[in-house]
Amino acid sequence: MSTSQTSSAADAPQVVRFKGADLPQSSIGLTDRSAHEPDVGGHFGVYGGRFVPEALMGVIEEVTAEYEKVRSDNEFLGELDRLQRDYTGRPSPVFEATRLSEHAGGARILLKREDLNHTGSHKINNVLGQVLLAKRMGKTRVIAETGAGQHGVATATACALMGLDCVVYMGEVDTERQALNVARMRLLGSEVVAVKSGSRTLKDAINEALRDWVTHADNTYYCFGTVAGPHPFPVMVRDFQRIIGLEARQQVLASTGRLPDAIAACVGGGSNAIGIFHAFIDDADVRLVGFEAAGDGVETGRHAATISGGTPGALHGAYSYLLQNEDGQTVDSHSISAGLDYPGVGPEHSYLHDIGRAEYRGVTDTEAMNAFKLLCRTEGIIPAIESSHAIAGALTLGKELGEGAIILVNLSGRGDKDVDTAAEWFGLIDGDGEANVDDEAGIKP
Repeated sequence: MSTSQTSSAADAPQVVRFKGADLPQSSIGLTDRSAHEPDVGGHFGVYGGRFVPEALMGVIEEVTAEYEKVRSDNEFLGELDRLQRDYTGRPSPVFEATRLSEHAGGARILLKREDLNHTGSHKINNVLGQVLLAKRMGKTRVIAETGAGQHGVATATACALMGLDCVVYMGEVDTERQALNVARMRLLGSEVVAVKSGSRTLKDAINEALRDWVTHADNTYYCFGTVAGPHPFPVMVRDFQRIIGLEARQQVLASTGRLPDAIAACVGGGSNAIGIFHAFIDDADVRLVGFEAAGDGVETGRHAATISGGTPGALHGAYSYLLQNEDGQTVDSHSISAGLDYPGVGPEHSYLHDIGRAEYRGVTDTEAMNAFKLLCRTEGIIPAIESSHAIAGALTLGKELGEGAIILVNLSGRGDKDVDTAAEWFGLIDGDGEANVDDEAGIKP
């Protein structure tokens, strides 16, 4: 356990909110130029940069220039703060999960409740900023990729709010396992394009969105959903997500009197993780632990644990860790979680791993689903399967850190979208898709 001061677990769950002047504003994440900025080419150490066709360089440079302007534009920042407060519902609370903590070896588990945001996840933090930027640039059409559908829903939501056309690319496999979010996007007025090439998952959705952007760059803005891709997307998405950690830092200090011993977050592309990590990077006593999707186990090859089981290479416009074969060809990833089923990761995560500031571990499908069930049964919270990887990892971490340790978990999304997957996994539906009310053996505590 960390040598930081410890305190005993509270007798009752705690919810910490801030109001008015106490609220860390979204704009702080944009205006605070920390020591952890990339260089002018978008490199974090050797990672990042721009590996894109010449046809995209002009529009990417335009996005970069406009983003640099709005980072210090009071009108833009004021509108973003207003939307995050009045539309998203920020700040999201921190909740001490006392019953879940009984399974964590004496550690205290605190949940940063991003699942309570409008649209159900952290994705809205980034999307509101980018769609505001798109409107500022005079674009009339926004495109996006999505895996679990949460980024797609958030983009469709923001476009409906701001009166812009929206097209979302989604792998055909993901449209089937996340059918609820497909319906949500269409209800919000977005066109959803099922991508049938390649593995028909998130990687292929990004490929198709990039092709669209090349063709329609004059009127189209690509709202990238994670901290991957070519510069400036890794730093821009991080900045829009930093509000998670800025809030959580104040909330944990207020409720416990000290910083946590560790931060836990799931990692696919890595936006929710970097969003909560970033406010704690300079706190050497706070461990930053990202939990990747180990699928059937990293040793099987059927996984999406990019840092744990990958090597550096170029994918989707940036140099970072990725899953590739000896010939440098990207290989298919696997995870029960559509949002983590991606063979790459954001370059800042690769950098934090290499310098030893953050650590990355794998969580299997089975471990994640067991944590999904446990959180449902102990706290009455149905989490996204993506977030369940962080819950599983935090429970293991708690047993390592021991009595009185504080672990802050980014509960990045809610699990409405995953109910069908969970019901099938736990045997709550039969082979015909009908509810199995007589046999609950698969989900008994």
